Amino acid sequence: MRLFDENFERFGELGAAVSVWQNGKQIIDLYGGFCDAGREKPWTPDTVVLVWSATKGIGSACVLHALQQQKIELNRTVAEFWPEFGQAEKDKITLEQLLSHQAGLCALDQRVDVLDYGGVIRALEAQAPLWPPGTGHGYHARTFGFLLDELMRRLTGKTLSDCWQENFARPLELDFWIGLPEEQNSRVATIYAAKSGKPPEPAEFYRDLVIPGTLARKTFTSPYGLNVISKMNDPQIRAQPIVSFGGIGSGSALAKFYSMLANGGELDGQSFFSQETIERMTMTLSDGVDRVFQIPTAFSAGFMKDSRKVARRMFGPSAISFGQSAISFGHPGAGGAHVFADPENKIAFAYVMNQMEQSVLPNEKSLRLVDAIYDFL
Repeated sequence: MRLFDENFERFGELGAAVSVWQNGKQIIDLYGGFCDAGREKPWTPDTVVLVWSATKGIGSACVLHALQQQKIELNRTVAEFWPEFGQAEKDKITLEQLLSHQAGLCALDQRVDVLDYGGVIRALEAQAPLWPPGTGHGYHARTFGFLLDELMRRLTGKTLSDCWQENFARPLELDFWIGLPEEQNSRVATIYAAKSGKPPEPAEFYRDLVIPGTLARKTFTSPYGLNVISKMNDPQIRAQPIVSFGGIGSGSALAKFYSMLANGGELDGQSFFSQETIERMTMTLSDGVDRVFQIPTAFSAGFMKDSRKVARRMFGPSAISFGQSAISFGHPGAGGAHVFADPENKIAFAYVMNQMEQSVLPNEKSLRLVDAIYDFL
């Protein structure tokens, strides 16, 4: 695909891969560039890379699978399964509100380290909602993964990372981990912080992101720690099962998993999700101006969707794009990673890279590929 090559020639990509599946089969598998800034280690089919918040989609699928297995409806309260969560007037927050970023728990008043799992959970239990749950939504950038992980532990007695490996990664032979085994480190592309350039969009969000006390700043700095991009290249940090932003894997593994979701929860003769659970992924639960991003966003049960309350052209590259179907869903990762499933057309798309851009939402490098794929198909 010529557009993929142009990402290196015109848009400064260092190393990247794109994978597209349709009807349960991979139809595009491209990779190029380098794993390191010295351009000594070429990107190969075996290269894996940090995908930041694209991990949240994986985590959400794991929780939905547990709910499916135990026949639990989304209108049940979180505190039924996690009693300590009910503190500080959170006893009526539903699973639906939690999964669609409506719980008002995007930031913590307590200062707690992101690597102190127990401390973060206790802080979340004590935290009062920052807005009345269900009255609006705001992206839970860092806290979301902890909420998913603890809920999974209460439901199954296992960590979300272990459930991912047991229920999906091993059965589907997916090259993706939340908590990277030490022996896999030689395959990981080094991740690089964004270079300075034109101010990113949406301007109001990025302005607030550097102003102490704003909701955007608090959301992206609590729990605190690991704000220096280079720290994520430390093998000890890679080994941490950080569900919010720590997943490491290949583009083809992500696309294969989403291909299963795009094909009714089935792939390779194996069935993972019921139609009811797939509908939980496709159905928009929150839509409108995001209290954190300050532009319209939309969420289903744990996945991002295109907001139907605003035309994409109004925000250009800052608007999220999950293809051309109203029921598509997925999750981007900071700097440019992007993955989604389109059940209507049975398409799955994944783009991963190691040179970050100044954006936590999908940027032009992946969105132009998405548009081209639909034109081609």
